Amino acid sequence: MSLFAGLFVLPYPVINPIAVEVGSVAIRWYGIAYMAGLLLGWFYIRKLLGDSELWTNKPPMVPELADDLVLWATIGVVAGGRLGFVLFYEPSFYLANPLKIFAVWEGGMAFHGGLIGTGLAIYLFARRHKISFLPVFDLAAAAVPIGLFFGRIANFINAELWGRVSDVPWAMVFPGAGPLPRHPSQLYEAALEGIVLFAVLRFFTHNRKALARPGKVAGIFLAGYGLARIVSEVFREYDPAHVFAAGPFTAGIVYSIPMVLLGAYFIYRAERRSPPPA
Repeated sequence: MSLFAGLFVLPYPVINPIAVEVGSVAIRWYGIAYMAGLLLGWFYIRKLLGDSELWTNKPPMVPELADDLVLWATIGVVAGGRLGFVLFYEPSFYLANPLKIFAVWEGGMAFHGGLIGTGLAIYLFARRHKISFLPVFDLAAAAVPIGLFFGRIANFINAELWGRVSDVPWAMVFPGAGPLPRHPSQLYEAALEGIVLFAVLRFFTHNRKALARPGKVAGIFLAGYGLARIVSEVFREYDPAHVFAAGPFTAGIVYSIPMVLLGAYFIYRAERRSPPPA
């Protein structure tokens, strides 16, 4: 690292993780971020369902069912995300402190666990309402980057999941991460997994009629997120203690590779079995 790097370090904008506190009741930015992502995702799904030109024949369900879909997805993302973090990243800590598993407000959610939980929730939702699974998965996938953006901003506010030591001009010294400046990797992920991925999906849904091919939007999302996460992992702090950490590979990279492959498979199947949009 450059000898003069410290002269150009940006100060970390310390933000109280508690947004509002009234007596013993505290509302954290982490919770607000998840709520914002879910509400805006719900609104976006309703907009997609209300635009008949995006679909081959008609949308897979009426816009009113988006209310139930978001409820099911919320349960899936919270339960799956928390259990994924517990099992994939900190199993020994939570085995020693089992009550901490329920302290979601302290942070600690794993996207890959949340994806599995949400996928299961969407499948059960589709079965309950006798709707084809893939178009519903496409809808949810198109909206997920909104929640990812707010979630990564919450990671930044919580000063967690910081990046590797760096001398780039925008490096920051994060509380609890030692005295050396680091990549604000949470912001990189907010940009790649949130803004860029949303723009890519929006292009395919509105300019390439991808919703007319069930499974294609879901495939683009899976592959796109996997690639964005792999790139982001280059800048995130390396955890050599994790079972999947080996050489240049991190746990996040290992968990993302199957996503890229599964996404490619979804895209391939969607292109083969669906007629071209009119």
